[in-house]
Amino acid sequence: MSEESIVREDVAEMVGDWRGYVEAKLGFRNHWYPVRFSNELGEGQLQVVELLGERLLIKRIDGVVYSMRDRCLHRGVPLSQKPDCFTKDTITCWYHGYTYRFQTGDLVNILAVPDSRLIGRRKIVTYPVEEAQGLIFIFLGDEDMVHPLARDVPPGFLDEDLMVLGKHRVVDSNWRLGAENGFDGLHIFIHKDTTLRHYRTFNFPIGHTPRPGAVQVVEDEEGPKGVTDDFSQHDPVWDGVIDGQVVISGPRSEQVHGTSASVGTSIWLPGVLKVDSFPNPGLTQFEWYVPLDAKRHLYVQTIGKKVHTEEDRNAFASDFESIWKPHGLDGFNSDDIWAREVTEPFYADDYGWVDEMLCEPDSTLLEWRRVASRHGRGIQTPEKLR
Repeated sequence: MSEESIVREDVAEMVGDWRGYVEAKLGFRNHWYPVRFSNELGEGQLQVVELLGERLLIKRIDGVVYSMRDRCLHRGVPLSQKPDCFTKDTITCWYHGYTYRFQTGDLVNILAVPDSRLIGRRKIVTYPVEEAQGLIFIFLGDEDMVHPLARDVPPGFLDEDLMVLGKHRVVDSNWRLGAENGFDGLHIFIHKDTTLRHYRTFNFPIGHTPRPGAVQVVEDEEGPKGVTDDFSQHDPVWDGVIDGQVVISGPRSEQVHGTSASVGTSIWLPGVLKVDSFPNPGLTQFEWYVPLDAKRHLYVQTIGKKVHTEEDRNAFASDFESIWKPHGLDGFNSDDIWAREVTEPFYADDYGWVDEMLCEPDSTLLEWRRVASRHGRGIQTPEKLR
């Protein structure tokens, strides 16, 4: 692991009560993260995924997905370099024949040394896997820290009548820049020309500041931990003025109640955003910023809708493919991706966390950093990868 993944001690000292957040460059351990959609992994199929600086193998066996570290115990080579799966639930290292069982990680054979005393006494690292709402989640962490998935997803995501559709793509920025871009209310400025306005009548100010009470911290002991921001309790800015001249204005409509494209946002550990009534009333956007390594994250974008009939499901699927995916996930959110990637160099050496010049609306980001520091269940470090 490069030195760039090790947070500088002087920076960690300067940021005070959100030190843990700055130290989590590789993400928080002991949390559930989505890595793929369920329909992307067929029966018997093997894939390599990255998560918090680790390379993992996932495989579906008799309908169940299992995950193990992609590194042979013998000489440390990646099993995926030439995946030999001579039986459906084992993988054999192409180098010397070490063979592991996917369900348990146990070393069940060494084909080149069948009488080795190591057989049955060693195991490769495995991680729990769950599937929910069409996503494959991996719990990357310690065996004694595993907890219910419901504690790591936003409220409402696991509702039985919620249909979830989406996509994922790799973004060349640290995961924290993704999370803060999503929750940053002031970044509404970059979306002023969104094509979504053709499919919804928007009230879209160029900026807004939360009033007292708009931002709430959620720290229930048995539930997800996060921060909510109610946009209806914001003071909007509609006109941008330079030297007394209005140079830009946000679109307004008497047909829409409220000040923006959504009624509120919330962000939850380990790094997932919930946007209510977006990209249209009756829809909810959920998006994850999954750490791949220190400089990249997997952007898992989903939209959920309550459905009750097959007709509802078909209608939502059609609208998703024709409207919400191209104009929302691809169009609207492409502005976000661009912003994260051009911000990355400023924070890459860690000093951006102390050199930044935040303003009043950024108080929401500071609240998120504090909550994440208090409730992150462990920080992924280069030492943990060994």
